[in-house]
Amino acid sequence: MLLIDKPRGMSSFAVVAQARRSLHVQRVGHAGTLDPLASGLLIVLVGRDETKQQDRFMKLEKEYEVTIELGKFSTTDDAEGGITENTELKECTEEEIQKKVQQFVGTIEQTPPAYSAIHIDGERAYKLARRGETVAMPTRTVTIHGIEILEYAWPMLSLRVQCSHGTYIRSLARDLGGYVTVLRRTKIGEYDVTNAIAPNQMMRVY
Repeated sequence: MLLIDKPRGMSSFAVVAQARRSLHVQRVGHAGTLDPLASGLLIVLVGRDETKQQDRFMKLEKEYEVTIELGKFSTTDDAEGGITENTELKECTEEEIQKKVQQFVGTIEQTPPAYSAIHIDGERAYKLARRGETVAMPTRTVTIHGIEILEYAWPMLSLRVQCSHGTYIRSLARDLGGYVTVLRRTKIGEYDVTNAIAPNQMMRVY
């Protein structure tokens, strides 16, 4: 098992492919996709015995640090989509923002982004969305254990979020009235990104 600090702009699949090339092992997987826009902790599992444990690792709780631009929406719920004004949300005080974010702490119903890897009628949702089809995303029950405001200066809001497996931070940003500009996964269960290595260090460490 390797703890990798995935850089922004690199896909999780590309990290796995690099592991296969660097370590000369075909049986490689990861425990929880990170969008190319996101950086941070990716658990890479090397070999048959480790990849068999993928489901156990994926179900661990997660921690993220996210920056959200409020007052605007995105078609993808992040900076890669088309941006439009959210006319329903006006400038808020920090006290108002604090009250708003705390409404999402606990067990909640969340609608995943249309641009996600969830299967809809046997096809990935993002493929349907890219073709311009209307995607009716099923809601899911998730748990947000805690939200801490790290920095706030309208319209930019930075949060630390502890949550269950299956939580979409992009959906949280949308429900708060904005979209994700920066996202970093800092923890998976007891594993911390401070103990992770860069993808190009895999061969040296393994």
